[in-house]
Amino acid sequence: MHIADFVAGSIGGACGVAVGYPFDTVKVRIQTQPQFTGLWQCATTTFYKEGLHGFFKGMALPVTTISMTSSVVFGTYRNCLQCLSQVRSGAPGGPNTKLDVFLSGMTAGVAQIFVMSPGDIVKVRLQCQTESSRGRPSMSMPKYRGPVNCLLQILREEGVLGLYRGALPLMLRDGPSYATYFLTYNTLCDWMTPVGKEGPGWSGVMLAGGLAGMAGWTLGTPMDVIKARLQMDGARETRRYRGLAHCVSETVRLEGAGVFFRSLGINCLRAFPVNMVVFVTYESLIGVLRATPTIVKAERAVFE
Repeated sequence: MHIADFVAGSIGGACGVAVGYPFDTVKVRIQTQPQFTGLWQCATTTFYKEGLHGFFKGMALPVTTISMTSSVVFGTYRNCLQCLSQVRSGAPGGPNTKLDVFLSGMTAGVAQIFVMSPGDIVKVRLQCQTESSRGRPSMSMPKYRGPVNCLLQILREEGVLGLYRGALPLMLRDGPSYATYFLTYNTLCDWMTPVGKEGPGWSGVMLAGGLAGMAGWTLGTPMDVIKARLQMDGARETRRYRGLAHCVSETVRLEGAGVFFRSLGINCLRAFPVNMVVFVTYESLIGVLRATPTIVKAERAVFE
């Protein structure tokens, strides 16, 4: 088992959260709250009403949970590649195909749902809480006082299953998205690797990581909208949706199909720097943990 991938993935994920969280807050609000009509309008309104703090609501728990989920993603991905190569060639370390990369990425995306979902619903609930605790006495106070209080309230009001509200669309989003993510990264790295080298230079890693993130989010954005709406459903009002299919049909009926891509711009804008940081951190740590002087092709398959 490749333990180094779990460790490097965890630290890389945490660094990515720190870079991308303000973009993520704007994205979630655009997806779930109709008063926000665009990126700039949402960002300026948030800053005016809530200050800089408004962009980082609910960040404490995601830093922890995304470190864990990123660890699961990279560790599962790498070990799945090893298993597939062993099945094909009869020995570990054999060549992998692009199909192996795609299937390993999809497995990694599904596997991390069980760790990710509770932290993700807390993040979404806090990000969509636009009331400020520093507001005037006449203003309504926020329902949740922080990540732990939000987690406990969800458990008390909705039970354990409440922490997994939106898990199905999350799975439908992350399975195909991570498959695309890793396949894009591997393919781009392969194209940018000079002859006789094991991997691309750091600029190539940054470019491949950023573009891989954008590719994954382009595929995953429509289901991300549904996921966020199901997670917010019933938080402050009576429940609107009976399930995933009903949420999709009601959203299309009331707002049109275009709503599924309203947040695509912010997702891609966030994905490039976040995944650039994730892969640079990951590759750097893999090189240290495996005591190799050059960029290790831990995320790259040797295509047949």
